[in-house]
Amino acid sequence: MDAAEQISQLAYWLKCEKEEDLRQYQAWILPMPLAEKRKKGFLWHPLRILHQGFSVGDHGRLTLERTRDQGADHVFRAGNPVRLTALSGDREGPFLLGVIHFVREDTMQIIFSASWLPDWVHGASLAVLPEFDGKSYREMEFALRTLRGTLHGPVQILKDIFFGIRQPVCTPQNIPLTQSHLNISQQEAVAHILAARELALVHGPPGTGKTTTLVSAVSSVVAEEGQVLVCAPSNTAVDLLVSRLAAMNLQVVRLGNISRVDEEILKHTLDYQIANLGEAKPIAAMRREADNLRRKAEKLEVNGNPAALKKRRVLLREATHLSDWGNQLEKKLVGLILDRAQVIACTLVGAAHTLLTGRTFRTVFIDEASQALEPATWIPILKSSKVVLCGDPFQLPPTVKSTEALRAGFGITLMDRMLAHGHAPAMLCIQYRGNERIMGFSNRYFYGDRLSASDSVRDRKLPFPDDSPLIFIDTAGAGFEERSETGTGSYCNEGEFALLREQLYRLQDTKEPEEVPAFPQAVILSPYKGQVAYIEREIAGDSRLANLALRVKTIDGFQGQESDLILISLVRSNLTGEIGFLKDYRRFNVALTRGRSQVVVVGDRVTLGRDPFFEAFFQYCEENGDYRTAWDYMA
Repeated sequence: MDAAEQISQLAYWLKCEKEEDLRQYQAWILPMPLAEKRKKGFLWHPLRILHQGFSVGDHGRLTLERTRDQGADHVFRAGNPVRLTALSGDREGPFLLGVIHFVREDTMQIIFSASWLPDWVHGASLAVLPEFDGKSYREMEFALRTLRGTLHGPVQILKDIFFGIRQPVCTPQNIPLTQSHLNISQQEAVAHILAARELALVHGPPGTGKTTTLVSAVSSVVAEEGQVLVCAPSNTAVDLLVSRLAAMNLQVVRLGNISRVDEEILKHTLDYQIANLGEAKPIAAMRREADNLRRKAEKLEVNGNPAALKKRRVLLREATHLSDWGNQLEKKLVGLILDRAQVIACTLVGAAHTLLTGRTFRTVFIDEASQALEPATWIPILKSSKVVLCGDPFQLPPTVKSTEALRAGFGITLMDRMLAHGHAPAMLCIQYRGNERIMGFSNRYFYGDRLSASDSVRDRKLPFPDDSPLIFIDTAGAGFEERSETGTGSYCNEGEFALLREQLYRLQDTKEPEEVPAFPQAVILSPYKGQVAYIEREIAGDSRLANLALRVKTIDGFQGQESDLILISLVRSNLTGEIGFLKDYRRFNVALTRGRSQVVVVGDRVTLGRDPFFEAFFQYCEENGDYRTAWDYMA
């Protein structure tokens, strides 16, 4: 299959994914009653306006606070498209479409495409609801069309490499490995990046310092090239890179939406940097005046009154003139800021930002490349002539909603494909997160026994007597069967949580207060949302657990994070040996590698052990950990 056919195939899979995503939105979220949307976190209402202003590009901006359900869980995240609407009872009124710039506790900032916000925004009972994300699909579709039409230049060379037509060139350089804060494998990864002419791959298993290595490589490349583009699939990953790059004293500009609302990130956003230029004050004044003129024009009664109509036109013309003038001045300031930046950072889709139109980069760094849909990855690649892909193909892949596209291979990333084609990555080999025995099974099964634990963590344990860093609790024969939740398709297992609760009680009872003043940071993980919801309800009603710093997350939602103590409920327990999406062993790898000092896994060996992967894990626990049964907790 040639490149054109492969691109057409990608475009078809993307079409299937878009249609399925839209179908789910229209069938599930859109018709959901408002009361249910509120209960499930799909609605913020009522809202109070905290601030109104303008963002770069003369886009209207509102900062809103919810005055009901404060602290309740919700689905809104930075970068999500939303609908701001006026509610009257259970009916929606006029609305505006926007994108969440950030969410902090009960505060949300939304940026709208229009500069002028209508008067109803200030007098209505406001609500925010999710909107279908068509823009991301449009940007990915455009990237594939551009890729298909490219026949010459650097992008054509990259296209030939990624579609298997030519081999990338690597020119080893005599670069002394002098970065003392990096270990040997990290230094070799940086050298590999510098030696690559078009493509470099960096494989960073959990806890091996991938971000540290990437930041050092960016610093080295900036010294040679002056400016680079740094991207990742999520705002969270981009913000982590921004904070680490800024700590290296690099000039960083963060484009797009942000997951963290703190000074460390805010001061690198384009809005912040423009606002702190003295030349920006006249621009803000022009936009405020233009907004006032539009409001005056809107309030004029023009029916049958030629003079009023003429006055409205004059006011609107003057408002447009002020806006255009302000936009021209701002465009010059934006150009100056971007020109002097050493690093421009954004999400993959954010690389399609109009502010980057016409800008090219010698090198683009893409972090978490094994979690990125291929069409999204092409968006920043089209602006470069050299690509550095960093990630771990043995952690969770990108989410694909279309069953047809998933089965056909849409979940295979560019990094996966390059590795499958035999392109050797630079692999980071020393992990700094967890005890050697916690690491051991993943090291054996996924990483070819190439990892070693740093001396600083090799024997890390919880400060409790006689407790292994790795514990498996077998529920076989205890009658703890899974239960399917009506209407959600998810599963829960009450008995498994009962065992995890007993394990937490044991730790509380054996803790020596004088030696351990605080209970260790602990997280309960499960592959199923139904189990997470059940455990959260149980903890809320348990006074002994409610006071602990205890979090409950899905495995997918905790990727990229870590904790001292990880407790994993695998849930599946049935007579047929059905284990669902636990068949994707990467999910278990993510869960297992989150723990620093101890990991406790509870599951049914009879059900799960029919699968060779899980049976191998149970045998590993017998040999290298602590193998227990449910009966040990039921005395």
